[in-house]
Amino acid sequence: MIVVTGASKGLGRAISERLTLSGATVLGLARNIADLPFRARACDVSSYEQIKDVAQSLKREGETVRCLINAAGVASMNLAVMTPPHVSQRIVETNLLGTIYSCQLFAPLMMRKRYGLIINFSTIAVAMGGFRGESIYAASKAGVEGFTRAFAREMADFNINVNCIAPGPIDTALLKGVTSQQIANVVSQQTLGRQFTPDAVCDLVEILLDPKSNSLSGQILHVGGS
Repeated sequence: MIVVTGASKGLGRAISERLTLSGATVLGLARNIADLPFRARACDVSSYEQIKDVAQSLKREGETVRCLINAAGVASMNLAVMTPPHVSQRIVETNLLGTIYSCQLFAPLMMRKRYGLIINFSTIAVAMGGFRGESIYAASKAGVEGFTRAFAREMADFNINVNCIAPGPIDTALLKGVTSQQIANVVSQQTLGRQFTPDAVCDLVEILLDPKSNSLSGQILHVGGS
C-alpha cells in the first residue's frame, strides 16, 4: 500500500490518481475525501491523533505500507509582519509537523518489514528565496528538508529510503494569488527555465518508487533545477 497525504487536490491528488492507474494500492488521506477515485480516509495531518488512528487501523487490518508520500501542504501569500499568528501556526502545523507526525506514525509499519520509501515535499522557495510573501511557507518547508536529511539517516538501518521533492512553480491551487510575472521570475532563475506540470512530479515519484532508485536517500530533488 502507498499512503498519500493531501490526496484531495493538487499534487497529492495527481500522484494518487497516477499511481492508482498504474495498478498500485493507494490510500489517500485528506480532510475532504468526497468523490475521490481511489481508497481514502478523512484525516487532518496537523492532528497527531488523527494520523495515529489511521496508522493503528492499518496495523490492525494487517496492511503492508511500502511507501508514504507527504504531499499535504498549505501556503499563504503575505508579508511575514502582516501574517496573523493563527495563519503562521496553520502553515507550520500542516507543512512541517504534519510531515513529522506522518513519518513518526507510518514509518514503524515499514520498519517491521525492514523495507520502505518515504517521499516528503518541499519547494524551490527554500533554495531560491521564492516569491515575496512566502517567508513563513519557505521556513516550514526548510524544516521539512532538514528533517528529511536527518530522518533518512535514522531509517537507513531499516532499509527505508527518505527523500524530498522540491518543485518549482507547478500549476496547482498553491499558486493561487501568485501573479504570472512572479511565477515567470522564479522559473527564469531555475536551471531548466520552464514551468512544469504535475505530470513531471508524478514521473519523479514513479522513478523513486522503482527499486533501481534504492541508492537514493536523504536527497532534495528539484523539479526544474535549483
